[in-house]
Amino acid sequence: MRSLPVDPASCTPQPEVNGFAHTAYRALLVEVNLTPKPGLVDRHNNGAHRDMNIGHFYRSARAIGIWLPRFIRQGRDDACRPVAEQLLRLRPLGLACENHMFQATGGVNTHKGSVFSLGLLCTAFGRLSQQQHVIDATSLCAEVAAMCRGLVTRELQQHNALQTAGQRLYARHGLSGARGEAESGFERVINGALPLYRQRLNAGCDEQTVLMDSLLWLMANNDDTNVASRGGIDGLRWLQQRAAELLAQGGAQGEPGITRLRQFDAECITRNLSPGGSADLLIVTWLLAQLPN
Repeated sequence: MRSLPVDPASCTPQPEVNGFAHTAYRALLVEVNLTPKPGLVDRHNNGAHRDMNIGHFYRSARAIGIWLPRFIRQGRDDACRPVAEQLLRLRPLGLACENHMFQATGGVNTHKGSVFSLGLLCTAFGRLSQQQHVIDATSLCAEVAAMCRGLVTRELQQHNALQTAGQRLYARHGLSGARGEAESGFERVINGALPLYRQRLNAGCDEQTVLMDSLLWLMANNDDTNVASRGGIDGLRWLQQRAAELLAQGGAQGEPGITRLRQFDAECITRNLSPGGSADLLIVTWLLAQLPN
């Protein structure tokens, strides 16, 4: 598939497009700068990764940011078409954005999951705005779910040739990964991480603590295929249990919380576990939290 030409000047249409697209870009930076993150690249270390550092993530975010307004415009252009057609029409744009990310990082996969999730959310934003619907977290995620209806069945169940790590994990353990999250309308975010984020913020916690507790909740409740591909199902269950324990002990609150997080980070690095799928969902959580409640 040929990459579409990058034309930053064409990415400046209506102000509301710029606003949501820029917020989605900021979400990428909010996540990578959150520190300390167990097993993940942050400002202190590279987590369980040997092939990437925070510089890769900055370059990746800039590359993806150029394309986010295009996803919104695609949604606007296709708003009169049936929602069931949207995902197929979106694929060339998604592949082009992904290719640009790989060019920026020298082939390192920093944000492939976020290209998928943010591309869907920006497209849904374009569709709803063109249709003059109210846009909030619930309506946006419902539109994503409608766009992705049947995705897991088509790509993981019916036509599963076990060629990718995601397909193998679905066949062996029923883990549906990013496809399942999107088809559910980011249910774990809408009904879990986002309410927790808002609750903690309203209680007066600082945003870094709120973000970290939201990440821990996602790590405890998300069947992260990134973790399972590195550490098997046992590694995934260990990470989920440890994250739940930290939340029960008070999460990221205060110096004791940060100390426990650093220990968790060291344990994840030793076990070569990186919860990248949960990090992708944290990006979605923060982005949705910026919309009207």
